[in-house]
Amino acid sequence: MVSTAASPVAFAGNAVSVALSEVERLFRDQLNPLRLFPGAALAVYWRGRLVLDLTGGYADAQRGEPLHPDTLFPLFSGTKPFASVALWQQIERGRVGLDEPVAAYWPDFGQHGKSDVLVRHILSHQGGFPTTPPTLPRHRWGDWDAAVAAVAAMPLEFTPGTASAYHFVTQHWVCAEIVRRLDGRPYADYLRAEITGPLGLADTYVGLPSELECRVAKLHATDGTDEWGKEVLRNMQDSPLYRMVVPGASGVSTARDMARFYAAMAAGGALDGARILLPEIVARMLMPAVDCEIDRAFSVPVRRAFGFELGGLDDPRRHWPGATSTDRTFWHGGFGSSVCWGDPDLELAIAFMSNGVRRDEAGAMARRDLSDAVRAAFRQAAPHFAPAAARACRAQ
Repeated sequence: MVSTAASPVAFAGNAVSVALSEVERLFRDQLNPLRLFPGAALAVYWRGRLVLDLTGGYADAQRGEPLHPDTLFPLFSGTKPFASVALWQQIERGRVGLDEPVAAYWPDFGQHGKSDVLVRHILSHQGGFPTTPPTLPRHRWGDWDAAVAAVAAMPLEFTPGTASAYHFVTQHWVCAEIVRRLDGRPYADYLRAEITGPLGLADTYVGLPSELECRVAKLHATDGTDEWGKEVLRNMQDSPLYRMVVPGASGVSTARDMARFYAAMAAGGALDGARILLPEIVARMLMPAVDCEIDRAFSVPVRRAFGFELGGLDDPRRHWPGATSTDRTFWHGGFGSSVCWGDPDLELAIAFMSNGVRRDEAGAMARRDLSDAVRAAFRQAAPHFAPAAARACRAQ
């Protein structure tokens, strides 16, 4: 079963409508006959309007429960941009500076050489403390005080600002704790009041109310799930992350909501009259902070802004937002198979969410092909758009 929103013909013209039929075909094929995922959702915003809204497959394949447009998906690392935007709101309001030390706002954080970690390092995975400390086992991630105390006490692995190394969860506790200290509200309350609420993201949570757990898609292992992925799935069965407030990992949302969030950022921080950031702040946030470096955690080339990943690389391992992404495409993925991206030049944003965990080439190609098909459809509406060629990164 695949459901779809109203036809985009009225918004985009017949040529784009025909191209979007190819997007829907790819989406259908990934569910059946390819059976890459048990269930998935794809939402596309163009020029501030929802023009494609697809759902299909099963929220729980074992029970035969169909997936619906309001089915919630765990975001995992797709949660991270919310914390980055929250911190940029504090920068916009003059409460914190990009080039100031984190310890100026959180003195305990300065332990073990971290007094040299700047706010800009925190936003670009250059803080130098990527590994989750052993003093913070997963079952304690829901204890905010314990989590931030463990992060404050961490030693450095790299000199701040010298190495790009993906911080799996530590970095965004820092973002959120700075916001909490400056604003005073609990982080989840801040997000609802300042980001998700104003943008109308009614189905987006970091720390899901227990009464809504019945709407969360069940995660399934696929033939493309590796051993690490299976371990994460086992942990999720025992203690789902979405029951906790973990700024870098515990969000849940719908494809509709995530596409709307990325659409707002692609439009300069506002949508439908609701503004969460000024255009000049969004422009600063999306400037390259890490350009063509080899990430120490993943051993892959990366381009990063101050809160999002950036496109424009020709390495197949970085084609989550499409092989045709540009250096102005901003994006983020999540564990398994999800990817969301925005493109300010094409006024375009998409969110692809799945409950099938794939960590193989087939999953990477599925994300790539859907992203490229969406981008191709809307390039027809911007005939003078000429993206820069993807760039190769020299191994370091």
